[in-house]
Amino acid sequence: MTRAQIEVDLSAIAANVRKVIKETKVDVCAVVKADAYGHGLVPIAQAATDAGAKWLGVALIEEAINLRTHGLSLPIIAWLTPICEDFDSALRHDIDLGISSIALLEKVLAAGERTGITPHIHIEVDTGMTRGGVLNEWPTFLKKVSAATLNEKVELVGFFSHFARADEPNEIANQLQVKKFTDLLTELKATGVTPKYLHLANSAAALSNPSASFDFVRLGIAMYGLSPDLKTMGTSKSLGLIPAMTLRAKLYLVKQVPAGVAVGYGGSAVTTSETKVGIVAMGYADGIPRNATSATGVFINGERAPIIGRVSMDQFVVDLGANSKAITGDEVIVFGPGNAGEYTADDWASASATINYEIVTRIAARVPRIYNR
Repeated sequence: MTRAQIEVDLSAIAANVRKVIKETKVDVCAVVKADAYGHGLVPIAQAATDAGAKWLGVALIEEAINLRTHGLSLPIIAWLTPICEDFDSALRHDIDLGISSIALLEKVLAAGERTGITPHIHIEVDTGMTRGGVLNEWPTFLKKVSAATLNEKVELVGFFSHFARADEPNEIANQLQVKKFTDLLTELKATGVTPKYLHLANSAAALSNPSASFDFVRLGIAMYGLSPDLKTMGTSKSLGLIPAMTLRAKLYLVKQVPAGVAVGYGGSAVTTSETKVGIVAMGYADGIPRNATSATGVFINGERAPIIGRVSMDQFVVDLGANSKAITGDEVIVFGPGNAGEYTADDWASASATINYEIVTRIAARVPRIYNR
């Protein structure tokens, strides 16, 4: 390692996939969008496939094409598909498409006509998220999509929606979303059309709401070993998940500093006594949150060293303590599973007023990924 690197434990990915398959008793769609939540698109997709995932899920068509060009042959669904996308290429690469509007359906039908390939589609309905999915267009959309299916212009593979509050298992909105989902499905079936697969559950629902599993669950954050919500669902450990990402770095400089000196831009922190500080050559350009507080930091020689001062673009400072034996060039753990006492992605999220999803996803591509098999 030179400056910093991410270590990804592929055995943890596999264990998390197998756990959810065993507990839900349905297939898993491994969600590998956003470069597999920062863990690396292709290696994670392959590890999930090897562990028994039957589907791969991405947001963007280009992510799906990347998987195909690397030899991944499982069914892939891309669900964030603006009408300006290259649907011809999507069809040629055998990618299932999420459809959430009449305009999008028409674009995909046109691509099918041009290429001579029957599009494989999944209807997305809005059941309460008020984000993606058909809502006010539903009556007209229903007529058009059923006609296209019955006339074999498309193959209706799936019918899906997305929970807004699945990480709050006792929230009544979850039950209401399931009811709306099944009501809309009944209306679809009444037209003579039946999708092959129903999918609604994300990680939180897969772990807490078996009735929402349907034909497969879309496994995102839990596949990476992280809890969907610490307060409402518990920690990774309590959920039986294994965090897969460890971020390591090196102290590019260690030095003694006196009491009463300001540290970093704006002088937002001042040393209260003589101490030793370490400078980590990572910053917000690498995905380290600029607003991270001293509630987090790095782990070195069995001790936690908190951040002092503001995170800069390419570096941040930690307070090693006056008696620290750390020297320039020593390795630190920025975050990891927490088994040895190191800070976790959850700790960094709490110290940065965000969620663990963002902590792992935001680590920049300039930080190399190393895979432990």
